[in-house]
Amino acid sequence: MKIGYVQTHPLFGAKDTNFEHVKGLLHGVKADLLVLPELFATGYAFISTTELQSLSEEVDGPTFQFLKEQSQKTGAVLIGGFAERDGDKIYNSAMSVYKNKILGIYRKIHLYYKEKEWFSPGDKTPEVFKVNGVNIGVMICFDWFFPETIRTLALQGAEIIAHPSNLVLPYCQKAMETRCLVNRVYAITSNRIGREQRGEDDFFFTGASQITSYNGEIISSSQNNDIGTDVVEIDIEKARDKNLNQYNNIFEDRRPELYRL
Repeated sequence: MKIGYVQTHPLFGAKDTNFEHVKGLLHGVKADLLVLPELFATGYAFISTTELQSLSEEVDGPTFQFLKEQSQKTGAVLIGGFAERDGDKIYNSAMSVYKNKILGIYRKIHLYYKEKEWFSPGDKTPEVFKVNGVNIGVMICFDWFFPETIRTLALQGAEIIAHPSNLVLPYCQKAMETRCLVNRVYAITSNRIGREQRGEDDFFFTGASQITSYNGEIISSSQNNDIGTDVVEIDIEKARDKNLNQYNNIFEDRRPELYRL
């Protein structure tokens, strides 16, 4: 199976320009699964609800049309972040599209910093969807900080974690080695680069998009300031074997009756 990330430098509020930027990066790329960053077409640093409202969209909006087109061209499941409008609420969401169909919408459950001013927190348990016999789970950016997120997905059978991100803290990429190791899953952390200085905030995004293996090894890592894509081939069967050795199975050895929540 071929999986990959796209690392971008979006311009705030310039959806059409950002779509064209990603389109160029994906030209000629073929894969089974490609992950784009969080809020890849809008930018991140909103300064008002009016601004967010103007850049949000319903699930059948421009982002779906774009991901559908790129899925058909690349042959891949495309997963990317967008500001999802649903009634009077707006969620920081990720859409998963394959060919001409939406496979799932995940709404970020752990909002970071001023996201709490603009977005509603996700209202559903993270779910796993199956495509071409592979189980894929989705989490967004700061969700990594809470090990329950990836464990919830792994316990549902996720073999690959798609992780659209706009990371500004320096810890995630290293932490994903442990997250993947203890759950024996692959993860694709697709991050952006650049700077957004808007209102009182000045964000520097860390780049360093990464594909992490089921055993905690990094099998692809971009340069901090590098715009582009990378696709690697993985053995999905490795993520289906939860035996650490002949005595230990990472899920069967759990003792949930003794854990305190």
